[in-house]
Amino acid sequence: MRTWSFSSAGTLFFGRNAVRIHLRDACERLGAKRAFVVTDSILVKAGLLAQTTEPLTALNVPFAHFDKITPEPGVALVRECVAAARDFNPDVIIGLGGGSNMDTAKLVSLVLAHGGDPLDYTGDCRVPGPVKPLICVPTTAGTGSEVSAAAIVDPLFTVSCPPKVTADSGIDALTHAIEGFCAVNNDDFPLPSGEKSVYQGKNPMADAMAREAITLIGQFLKRAVKDGSDLEARDGMALAATLGGLAFSNSGVALVHAMEYPVGGAVHVSHGAGNGLLLPFVMRFNLPKRVELTSQIGWLLGRQMGMTAAPEESAEAALRAIEQLRADIGIPLRLRDIGVKEEMLPVFAAKAFAIKRLMRVNPRMPQSEGEILDIYRAAF
Repeated sequence: MRTWSFSSAGTLFFGRNAVRIHLRDACERLGAKRAFVVTDSILVKAGLLAQTTEPLTALNVPFAHFDKITPEPGVALVRECVAAARDFNPDVIIGLGGGSNMDTAKLVSLVLAHGGDPLDYTGDCRVPGPVKPLICVPTTAGTGSEVSAAAIVDPLFTVSCPPKVTADSGIDALTHAIEGFCAVNNDDFPLPSGEKSVYQGKNPMADAMAREAITLIGQFLKRAVKDGSDLEARDGMALAATLGGLAFSNSGVALVHAMEYPVGGAVHVSHGAGNGLLLPFVMRFNLPKRVELTSQIGWLLGRQMGMTAAPEESAEAALRAIEQLRADIGIPLRLRDIGVKEEMLPVFAAKAFAIKRLMRVNPRMPQSEGEILDIYRAAF
């Protein structure tokens, strides 16, 4: 067995009112004297920025905020945020929001610590050392982005998520957990000599977290979409997103993500909805290598058939369960439904095939652009 490692947030606070109770503790541990919050205007209007900065005021920590982040922000907006942070000169960065907000906060922390431009750090293992202290506070239950920094996960901060955001982020969490769970085995991870990767394939600890994430999503995602005030469902989905993030940030995400990136860039569908749309089609492509694991996924989602039927039969039941879940929560079912034109598909296939850092995580590595094009066509 090849050795493996597991990385996570230095400290993770979880639970209702965790921001009010623990943000002050986190700032004190980091020796915060000036804080910069990266967020968006919707969260300002919802009062979540005020709830986040209240402990800073109590601690007499001056703060500033940047509230212009949009879904999937462009490089120019990230540079604007970096410039605003640099002018304020904070010693801690707080990312408040969904994945776009938290990932922008990470880039701010990186550039303030090491200089240069955000694009200087694209690719695997390009961060030269510790970044500016960072605290992430997620307001959606899906991205798992918070677990690569200090994290405060307060399910109450997700209650204001509308049904569509809840659905998109929730299916994103499921994609993370399934891709991490079905990743290439750690012993077989095809990393070329001399290359480095933040991902390493399946390992037992990531698997344990992925299993629990899938189970929680099967129990609570539809409930959270149906009734945003269902606090038990919000608790369950917040934990599922965090566990899924811990799983994939170590084992890796794979072909679903590689295929979603060009789609999202072209038609501006949310990352979660794009992942959810493509998920069952990629799982079917991977099925020859992952029958048993797909069967387990069906059982974890609550399809008890997985315990008694033949693996092939229960694997098919798992795929049907995921397809039904997508329909139940309003995820688009076909690429044509989100504005994709058939003539776009070969371009998408070429772009996806070029993302080797994700391709090598997939349990069945596509051998050509044509194999990926076939998946797109099936999803069209």
